[in-house]
Amino acid sequence: MNRVFYTVLVAQFLSALADNALLFAAIGLLMFYGSPEWHHPLLASVFVVAYILLAPFVGPFADALPKGRVLFIGNAIKFIGCAAMLLGLPPLWAYSIVGIGAATYSPAKYGILTEILPHHQLVAANGWMEGLTVAAVVLGAIIGGALINPDVALAGLNSLKLGGDIAPPMFAIGMITILYLLAAIVNLFIPRLPIDHRMPSKKPGFILYDFWHSFVLLWKDPLGQVSLAVTTLFWGVGATLRLMVIAWAALNLSFGLDQATQITALVALGIAIGSGLAGWLVPLKKCVCVLPAGIILGFLPIALTGVYSFWPAAILLTLLGVLAGFFVVPLNALLQHRGHLLMGAGHSIAQQNFNENISILLMTGAYALMVRAEWHIHTIMVIFGVFISLLMTLIWKRHRNDEVH
Repeated sequence: MNRVFYTVLVAQFLSALADNALLFAAIGLLMFYGSPEWHHPLLASVFVVAYILLAPFVGPFADALPKGRVLFIGNAIKFIGCAAMLLGLPPLWAYSIVGIGAATYSPAKYGILTEILPHHQLVAANGWMEGLTVAAVVLGAIIGGALINPDVALAGLNSLKLGGDIAPPMFAIGMITILYLLAAIVNLFIPRLPIDHRMPSKKPGFILYDFWHSFVLLWKDPLGQVSLAVTTLFWGVGATLRLMVIAWAALNLSFGLDQATQITALVALGIAIGSGLAGWLVPLKKCVCVLPAGIILGFLPIALTGVYSFWPAAILLTLLGVLAGFFVVPLNALLQHRGHLLMGAGHSIAQQNFNENISILLMTGAYALMVRAEWHIHTIMVIFGVFISLLMTLIWKRHRNDEVH
């Protein structure tokens, strides 16, 4: 690994730390203003709309500029969205601006790896990236949970002489705004890299056609298909499970939002462990052998419905994360490798984002509808677990049939 890679890691850590703390701070702000509970999963939905709508354009944008500059622009937009929330823009609107920054940032975040490292280091690099990102998720959950604690927030506001009528979650949002600013500054230290796969035309019609061509190309490629299907499922499931765990912890463990937020860090810790194991044990050519781990993962949300004490819950949540990290990191690296060969890194990551965020939008939207309909959280988790295992089984069987033929 080289210095540029470690600079990217630092910037990614700060940005991911802010992203994960902001979700919980925004939920805290919605709760402070008495918004309906089904608005909580709606935060995840408005965040990913930008990924879907901008997908045809952010990939070419990432490939047309030095990727370090694209990372800077993405973090700058996140900073603007977070600052807008701090200044009083409703959380759902402000969070959608942060989503625009994240959509801009993401193709360059992973695409830059293929430009600064040889292909045989991609699984290990993804292990580092996912491991550090998950460390940011863990700390983001802990810090976010602590900062939205009313006592901590009020103490912080009073120390800054900003008490009075200011909502306590605003203290957390102010700290997160500073993290985005630091991430943008670190991005400026990434050197300008050669531009990869520059678009031959900037006309919207050509860009949309090129996006559709890339979409079909990736889904028709056997290895691209299986890796894209699994990563698409993983991110939709992950985004929804994080919200489910908060509701489940409130019911089964009698946790408040600050404690429920922090217990989600156990899943992230497990992902870090699973990512490290995958980077150590799974070479790029053996990536698809990890698919059965995804089938087993589906049984864990079902098992959680019968858990009412902390330590069994901690074990199951950590194991859930280990399985998730172990099967998604190799397939993520495989998708990057195939995409880089077929269409360019930025294009392929934009395709990944497009598919994954449609999955997030559909799954968090379905969860919001179930909550609005007042379905029991245990029922929702059982349905979700069965869905994960069945879909992973279908993907595994389809890949095995493709290998036979």
